[in-house]
Amino acid sequence: MKDTFYETFSNFWEINVVGYIQNLQANPLRLISLIIDLTIVIFLMYKFIKMIKSSRVWQLVKGIALLIVLTLVSGWLHLDILHYLLTSIMTYGVIVMIVIFQPELRRGLEQLGSNKLTKFFGIDKDIITKTKEDMYKIVIATEELSKSKTGGLIVIERDIKISDIAESGVEINADVSPQLLVNLFVPNTPLHDGAVIISNNRITAAACILPLANDKEIAKELGTRHRAAIGISKETDSIAVVISEETGKVSVAKDGTLIADVDEETLKKLLIKNIITNRYSNEKGVKKERIKQLKNKIKKQEEN
Repeated sequence: MKDTFYETFSNFWEINVVGYIQNLQANPLRLISLIIDLTIVIFLMYKFIKMIKSSRVWQLVKGIALLIVLTLVSGWLHLDILHYLLTSIMTYGVIVMIVIFQPELRRGLEQLGSNKLTKFFGIDKDIITKTKEDMYKIVIATEELSKSKTGGLIVIERDIKISDIAESGVEINADVSPQLLVNLFVPNTPLHDGAVIISNNRITAAACILPLANDKEIAKELGTRHRAAIGISKETDSIAVVISEETGKVSVAKDGTLIADVDEETLKKLLIKNIITNRYSNEKGVKKERIKQLKNKIKKQEEN
């Protein structure tokens, strides 16, 4: 058995490895093809492993790998009966794998035949397009909450990070979707109270505690959500969208100022302008200067 294995390996090495190296020496340009070939194969293997690791198939793959190892070991140790049984199982392994991986294979083929191909290869939409779509989703969710008079508070992070605020709540880490945003604010559920934080095009956390604004000039009839929205917009450059539980009216807090009773179209324009237009049209130097000014402003307020 060992002699047969070594002979097979020797023939494989001579024909494939040594022969390929000699071919490369005779034609160095083939090296470029080799690099491209290896890069594509490694990338596809990485994507395949990444895809199956997030599903139940990963356990099956480990089981198949163990079966292959046992088959090889049983052959080397001359465990003839066990080796025969394992070899018989491996003979039909291809059919078994097709049956087991059927949902994943179908999903992969569907992606190859649709616009999800770019997502499969990790090529996402550009950040501006993605952010614009997220703003529209926030507007849709806000309108739904407004119609049902469900109180809500959505904070959209801009340049100043608010990870400390997000840590005060419950981690979500999900794509922005109107359905999820609406469900997070359903009354008498564990996460309905507090703010939802949206950062880097993700719903980062829910039920977050925000600093309250205590300015005397703020109208006394404003509730906790509105004071929290003003507070976070004063301490950071975040934009906060508030839905009143009593009236269903929508307000937007920006730079410590509350813009009350905005309609759907106005909300859409405000978010697009402040989250996308003003943010991505500026140069990096201007952004850094704006952040520096805000930090100095916050520092002065703390000193006073």
